[in-house]
Formats: sequence, C-alpha cells, structure tokens
Amino acid sequence: MTTTTTVPTEIKVLMNHIYELHKGVRHMVLFTCNKKFSELAIQRLESQGFPYLVQPAGPNTLNVYFGRRECLEAIRLIVTRPLNQLTPEEDFILGAMLGYDLCAQCERYCKRKSECKGECQGKCNECVNENSTAESKIAV
Repeated sequence: MTTTTTVPTEIKVLMNHIYELHKGVRHMVLFTCNKKFSELAIQRLESQGFPYLVQPAGPNTLNVYFGRRECLEAIRLIVTRPLNQLTPEEDFILGAMLGYDLCAQCERYCKRKSECKGECQGKCNECVNENSTAESKIAV
C-alpha cells in the first residue's frame, strides 16, 4: 500500500523561495502564509540554516522574512508596524530590498507621496518632466 502526501501550495512557494536564495537569485524573501503552516515553514528555514523574522500580518496570517542576516537586521529596524502603515520611504526601501522592479517601486513611491497624478503608467519621465520645475527637469 502506498500513501501520497500532498504538499500545500504555500509550502511549495516557500521551497521555491529557498531554492532562489541558495542560487543567489535574491538576498531576502517576504513569505506570507497561513498561521497553520508557520511551524512547518520555520522548521524548513532552520533546517536550511536561514535566519528569519516572523511578524503578524493578519488574524490568520504571518509575514516571514528570511535570507541574509544583514537584510533581516535592516528589516527589524524598518518594519516596526503593519505593512499598510509604512511610510512611503519605508515601503520603497522594503520593495527595493525584496528585489521588486525598481521603476515600479519609484512609481509606487511617487503615487504614495501624492506627487504623481497617477497617470504615469510606465511613463515616469513624462510625469516627472511635467511636474518638475524648469531647473530640475530630467532630460529625456
């Protein structure tokens, strides 16, 4: 008799993140999971030797940051409250640390600072030039 074990999708995602860290694709990961998988996730991270930081995300979810120790030390200082309460600057730094598209992070930052009319849609130079003073325009 054979038994099959189904690996939950969240744990498959975790394993992919761990693979990417091992290969150097990223230096840090933010993994959000249901609390019921937290023990399994932490066991896996500890068995792989990755430092981690766990923070509540919602009533049934956790944010698990893991990767390079120096990145986690910065996260410990930056992310001191729920992610939706981060300042635009903290949000930008977090996104950049996680390896998100830098131009998309710049647009997100501008929108959060209300300096962008929300019409950029990937055309930051036009938006920036339109909203700049004559002496601070960005050359296209």
